[in-house]
Amino acid sequence: MVGASSLQPRLLSSFVGDRLVQSRQPLAQLFHYNPGRKHVSMQLSRTFSGLTNLLFNRRNNLDEVPDGKRKRLRPGRLSPRRPVPNHIKRPPYVKTRMAPGIASGPEVHDLKGIEHMRASGRLAAQVLNYAGTLVKPGIITDEIDEAVHQMIIDNGAYPSPLGYGGFPKSVCTSVNECICHGIPDSRPLEDGDIINIDVTVYLNGYHGDTSATFFCGDVSEEARNLVKVTKESLDKAISICAPGVEFKKIGKTIHDHADKFGYGVVRQFVGHGVGRVFHADPVVLHFRNNDGGRMVLNQTFTIEPMLTIGSINPVMWDDDWTVVTEDGSLSAQFEHTILVTEDGAEILTQCEA
Repeated sequence: MVGASSLQPRLLSSFVGDRLVQSRQPLAQLFHYNPGRKHVSMQLSRTFSGLTNLLFNRRNNLDEVPDGKRKRLRPGRLSPRRPVPNHIKRPPYVKTRMAPGIASGPEVHDLKGIEHMRASGRLAAQVLNYAGTLVKPGIITDEIDEAVHQMIIDNGAYPSPLGYGGFPKSVCTSVNECICHGIPDSRPLEDGDIINIDVTVYLNGYHGDTSATFFCGDVSEEARNLVKVTKESLDKAISICAPGVEFKKIGKTIHDHADKFGYGVVRQFVGHGVGRVFHADPVVLHFRNNDGGRMVLNQTFTIEPMLTIGSINPVMWDDDWTVVTEDGSLSAQFEHTILVTEDGAEILTQCEA
């Protein structure tokens, strides 16, 4: 669904559904459709064009096996929505059942806000670390969601994904070729799978957002290398962050590192400002770009590169959330929320040793 004309024309954050495309332009000017073809193209800048292809190019080739060694993902059964105690503060979007998209303006904090961000980031990191210990052959992703949900509410926080634009679960679990936004369901993890677990918590009015890709059992060297390089690309991008640094250097750093190993960089999903709102400016692109904007002191945002072994073209399932690679090739992702400090960047979603 395309937003009303009053909404800001922004690229959407990594946590999106097709309901979130926003622009001031009328629909007739946004989209160009050729009858008889599967593709719908968007009459916008390069930043928007890939997103539109993602949202509308849904394939019917889900039965194909990409490498003969594993099966394509299939949707499983969903359990009922898990309850959250009434005393836990909810983000505003939960009441509206509408996804607000990206809020204009950066998330820049005073000392009290920074402490709140550290607390939410710390909890998100602890939950993610715990979720990772659950990964093993045979566990179903819904069980991971149940454990994550319980740990978050036990700590007085709200699981930010739950109810965001209708998302039905408290965490994203993206297995193998799933690029992002996998919905936890009845599918058991299999030996050799890789799984990205994306955790966001809303604690005392502030969001902490993080993800990591984990190994399930005996994972191939090909998959291990992809995961290793994806983590390295995030670490390298964080290392160049500081006040005054151009945001476009993040994309160049990630893209340069991925190129060394022949991996693709997914373009349609981005990092974002995070703090009092789930998604705010800036839009953080993970590929080479010429977008403007510089980092400022005490600003918080996410960096969350998604790398692939094969195609970087994403295809969305009919659930309007699950996004997989077009060719079924593996994808990996890592994410941190960072705070820009006087001498660099502080990772807020990193478990203390």
